[in-house]
Amino acid sequence: MDRDAAPQEITSLVGREVYTSNGVFLGEVEDLRLELDRQQVTGLALHQLNRELFATEAASARGVIVPYRWVQSVGDVIIVSDIVEHIQRQKEVDDETEAHA
Repeated sequence: MDRDAAPQEITSLVGREVYTSNGVFLGEVEDLRLELDRQQVTGLALHQLNRELFATEAASARGVIVPYRWVQSVGDVIIVSDIVEHIQRQKEVDDETEAHA
């Protein structure tokens, strides 16, 4: 991410599509999580989620929050670190835990 680029209004992030670095669509930015004391964006609140990745979250909640530290670049779309493998691994762990309970 080009930290020396001219600052943009943070509201310009709202409505942008979010993809992983491997090109997997995650969702669309609906809102931002801010830490006001440090004047810093800390997360992207996504909606219009990829239902294949977020089936449970999409059914039970309005969206998910992606930590802003995962953002790799911002342009016409937002690119974040590839979290798909992490999500799938966590679901496998959760499924195993439920099976043993």
